[in-house]
Amino acid sequence: MSQPTPVSISATAPNPPNDLPRVLGASHAMAIVVGTIIGSGIFLVPSEMMSAVGSSGLVYLAWIVGGLLSLFGAMTYAELGSMMPYAGGEYVYLRGAYGDRTGFLYMWTWFAVAKPASIASVTSGLARTLGIFAVFHWLDTQAIGGPLPVMWSQIFAIAMTWLITGLNYLGIKKAGDFQVVFTALKAVLILIVVGFCFTSALGSWGNFATSLPHATGGLNGFMIALIATLWAYDGWNDLTMVAGEVKQPEKNLPFALIGGLFVVGVLFMATNAAIQYILPAAQVAASPRPAVAALSVVAGPAGAALVAAGMALSIFVTLNGTIMSGARIPFAAARDRLFFPKFAQVHPRFKSPAYSLIVQALLSTVLLLTLGQFQKLFELAVFSEWLFYMLTATTVFIYRRRHPEMARPYRVWGYPVLPAVFVLSAAVVLYSSFVGDLLGSLIGTVLILLGLPLYEWIHRKYKSALA
Repeated sequence: MSQPTPVSISATAPNPPNDLPRVLGASHAMAIVVGTIIGSGIFLVPSEMMSAVGSSGLVYLAWIVGGLLSLFGAMTYAELGSMMPYAGGEYVYLRGAYGDRTGFLYMWTWFAVAKPASIASVTSGLARTLGIFAVFHWLDTQAIGGPLPVMWSQIFAIAMTWLITGLNYLGIKKAGDFQVVFTALKAVLILIVVGFCFTSALGSWGNFATSLPHATGGLNGFMIALIATLWAYDGWNDLTMVAGEVKQPEKNLPFALIGGLFVVGVLFMATNAAIQYILPAAQVAASPRPAVAALSVVAGPAGAALVAAGMALSIFVTLNGTIMSGARIPFAAARDRLFFPKFAQVHPRFKSPAYSLIVQALLSTVLLLTLGQFQKLFELAVFSEWLFYMLTATTVFIYRRRHPEMARPYRVWGYPVLPAVFVLSAAVVLYSSFVGDLLGSLIGTVLILLGLPLYEWIHRKYKSALA
């Protein structure tokens, strides 16, 4: 049985000849956190949250609790990331704490299931959002007939996958610059939406006192709303996967993880407040896209178009962060001789994990062609993501006990309480996702376990290299 190691093998040489360059600054790191988190969630989940809890006060309580729990996770990851700032993020922490097999299963899950499903769901969501505009109505029509029909929306989603993959292929600096510019534009659009709402004479502070009598209510309703906020906040962990390319990671990783979540929290709360200033509780709950409905009241079709454009831009920037981070995980495992060597290749000119990026795009393309439905793609990723969030957060306790000598430029505040709270909350979300989608969770479990025979084969094949 393989023994746990304190750090990834790929990290033992500070500047190996085929390493990924550290070219991302603090602004890039912050943009990866903010830009990856803010997707379509903030524009969609207020409806689900209001239907679940029925009052403005409880909606905000869910936003605050979800934000704090995400912050506790980010603070925990900040300690791990500043201690081991290497490509692969969670893979590195899990392998060091629990050994090769656990590290491999994490890599396998992200490589084969979670990241391709996330990319496919993001691009499907982008196509669905653009379908709001009349000029994009063709996305809802069939492109290829036959026993396995293909919609134009699927072809569009595949094209977007390869477009952003190509950007990342040209180097993380270009992809990082893209992330900075368009994350800033995304934030400006959100603030414009908020400004339109709060300066409108059609709004009323009285809407915050309205309620929804037939909401789910109780603890069950609050948990539904809380899980919706956690989904909206999801993506902050992606920065750790590109930690090997961040300059001064001991400072920039904690700054971006913690500061980025504060920025996101402010934007989320402001957007939610703007929606409720315009719409009473019943209308928020009844609208599938509350932000679009609010701007339609304020500025008519032009306002709805502005929100739809903001949603599309948000999703597009999230896609860049998701593709960027996902390719680093199999790259790191291959560097450790725990995956096929080609995944460790660095492009000689662009200094990107080129092979890993291409295979990731191919897997996402397969999912887009075979599953196609947004909800199925999303559910496929949820269970496996929260399982490994929980496991990764537990490693901070193991490293504190087993390796007290390791340098920790940042130590999570409130240890051990705050990391423990995050682990317990992740366990609750994991249980809820398992019960809520039993079939999808079982499929996710089977897909994870399918990595075991592959691990045994790869471990035997490269055993001499590991010795």
